[in-house]
Amino acid sequence: MNEGSGTRRAAVIEWLSQQQEEMRALLALLVDIDSHSHDKAGVDAVGEAISEWCKAMGIEVRRTPRPRFGDLFEACLGEGEGTVVLLGHRDTVFPTGTVAERSYEEHDGMAFGPGVADMKGGLVMNLFVLAALARTGGLAFPLKAVFTADEEIGSPDGKALIEDAVRHARAVFNAEPGRVSGNLVTGRKGGANLVLEVSGRAAHSGVSHADGVSAIEALARKIQRIHALTDYDTGVTTNVGVIEGGTSSNTVAPWARARIDTRFVTFEQREALFAALEEIAAREELPGTQATLTQVSGFLPLERAMSEALLARYQRSAAELGFEVEGEFTGGCSDAGTTASLGIPTLCGTGPVGALMHTEREYLLLSSLVPRAQALALTLLDLDEG
Repeated sequence: MNEGSGTRRAAVIEWLSQQQEEMRALLALLVDIDSHSHDKAGVDAVGEAISEWCKAMGIEVRRTPRPRFGDLFEACLGEGEGTVVLLGHRDTVFPTGTVAERSYEEHDGMAFGPGVADMKGGLVMNLFVLAALARTGGLAFPLKAVFTADEEIGSPDGKALIEDAVRHARAVFNAEPGRVSGNLVTGRKGGANLVLEVSGRAAHSGVSHADGVSAIEALARKIQRIHALTDYDTGVTTNVGVIEGGTSSNTVAPWARARIDTRFVTFEQREALFAALEEIAAREELPGTQATLTQVSGFLPLERAMSEALLARYQRSAAELGFEVEGEFTGGCSDAGTTASLGIPTLCGTGPVGALMHTEREYLLLSSLVPRAQALALTLLDLDEG
């Protein structure tokens, strides 16, 4: 490390060390905007708040309108090839109106509120990292923060936008919350949501029961086969979480539907699992029934090999700041799987430490805001120097 580099690293660390109160203020602002995935106006309001903050910092923001889900917002430092991307999503799982019931609050060193850790804390961290680097001259490569709008429902619109945004990128850092252990995420399961629809033949259940063919019975048989695909030893799970069907209790059901969640660790498992599900869908459980299987959303897995090099760089930066961090596997999915599947080195869970996501007890550890921002900024400077 040369003298100029050391001076710049010190300046970045020092500036971020003074931003705790400003980080908390921005966090409160973002958390107190309802932004459920299907609330386009709310998700866009978060993007607009981010855009206003960036403009005040002299950071360029691009907005790409989307017709159904929230718009795409991108904050950029520099242009050209070899971009490094800071990734994050603005949507939460909490329905519109949640903020009125329980808005942002702090106590005992923790922040609470809908989406405070997953992942508005990560958005705040990414923004302050951008600002810290912009203040000290930028980087030799373009740096782009991407703020998506529909991750919590499987990125049905965002997946293609992310693929376009990270095209030719050299690295991606996804600011999902750091684990409660303080670790980063170096491996994630992939997952998919599917709908299985079965058609049968209606009949009066008292007068002409034998003339009917029950779609519900056929679906029930398929559900048993689907659940039998779960293998805890390999990490593959299947779950039928919602079932619907029929028209009345005295009618043989002419239709039935199931919503399925699947999880897998590797791409090979995904291919084998999907083939098995297609086989189950095609099987005629009862004469006269038919079924169709449709994928409605999904994430690819983040395999550890795609994170190892970035983890080593981050660990050096953390050690420089006086703390240790390891990589960790989680069964949850994220957009990190999308970027890793494109062959781009990807590190996830770089956001501030939080826990109990998707519950009313979700919290973010306020003391982790500054050091996690500093560690990420130093990692980016390390990439710049390397």
